[in-house]
Amino acid sequence: MIPTKLMEMYPRHPEMQYLEIIKEVIGTGQVKGDRTGTGVFSKFGYQMRFDLNESFPLLTTKDVFWRGVAQELIWFLHGDTNAKLLNDKKIRIWDGNASREFLDKIGLTEREEWDLGPVYGFQWRHFGAEYKTMHDSYEGQGVDQLQTVIK
Repeated sequence: MIPTKLMEMYPRHPEMQYLEIIKEVIGTGQVKGDRTGTGVFSKFGYQMRFDLNESFPLLTTKDVFWRGVAQELIWFLHGDTNAKLLNDKKIRIWDGNASREFLDKIGLTEREEWDLGPVYGFQWRHFGAEYKTMHDSYEGQGVDQLQTVIK
């Protein structure tokens, strides 16, 4: 047991939540399939909480492709749904969900390759709008949740 005085002097690093969850998932998680065929360990229902007044929860125990994170966030902020825009910048996180093979497999045979549909950025900027294609303009359609937060 760590003395209270010592814990106050050296508070538990917020990233310990992540490390404890990883240990638990590896030790007791269920093996599940994924779209890559490699499989994953999974355990439902975990949450992590961070005080954003204190720090940004970027994990230091895991390699983070910061340029990719920043470009993807900008892509979300624009409300984009075309994964090719990221792929052209050598950010391939969405490639698997934008391939012809994947779209056909999930029944989206009419959707053009690279068109992710109404993903995060679309929802942020055009919530409730009817999605057509990645080429359509959605200006003025749906609720712009980011503008609402700013106002």
